[in-house]
Amino acid sequence: MKKIISNDLITLRSLEPTDLDALYRWENDSWLWTVSNIMGPSPKSYIWQYLQNYDSDIYNTRQLRLMVTLTESAEPIGTIDLTNLDPFNNRAELGILIDRDHQGKGYGNEALKLFTGYVRDYLGLFQLYALVPVGNEACVALLKRHGFASAGMLKKWINHGTEVHDVEMLQLIF
Repeated sequence: MKKIISNDLITLRSLEPTDLDALYRWENDSWLWTVSNIMGPSPKSYIWQYLQNYDSDIYNTRQLRLMVTLTESAEPIGTIDLTNLDPFNNRAELGILIDRDHQGKGYGNEALKLFTGYVRDYLGLFQLYALVPVGNEACVALLKRHGFASAGMLKKWINHGTEVHDVEMLQLIF
């Protein structure tokens, strides 16, 4: 049986209780706090509670988080998210995380290809946007390879410790 969102390399799937350790590691990586709007460490019990109560109905929660896994081994290597879903205007914000140990291997490219097809063809969204901190050239390049275009710069948009960073807004219109 073919999985709904999968190819030979990557599978996108719902969150499972077995994802606790991976999510705990990523949620407690201070380097990621800037882009995920996390203010500090998250206890494992909090992430466990999140997994137990996760509601995958995007029209109820206005968000969707999927695990990015290797198809062959089912190893979780990242997440891909929709947040700020606006069903009236058929758009949402995109977030993607590939674990540092798996970056540079094409997994983000494959995950984004599967995900954009899913949100366009299955969810019927007309557009996605992403807010990328200035300096994250790898992420900007990835998004632009998938048809995202620069839609502007938001000045002093995110705090990272004592520094305030600009973000580039990128937009994909289907």
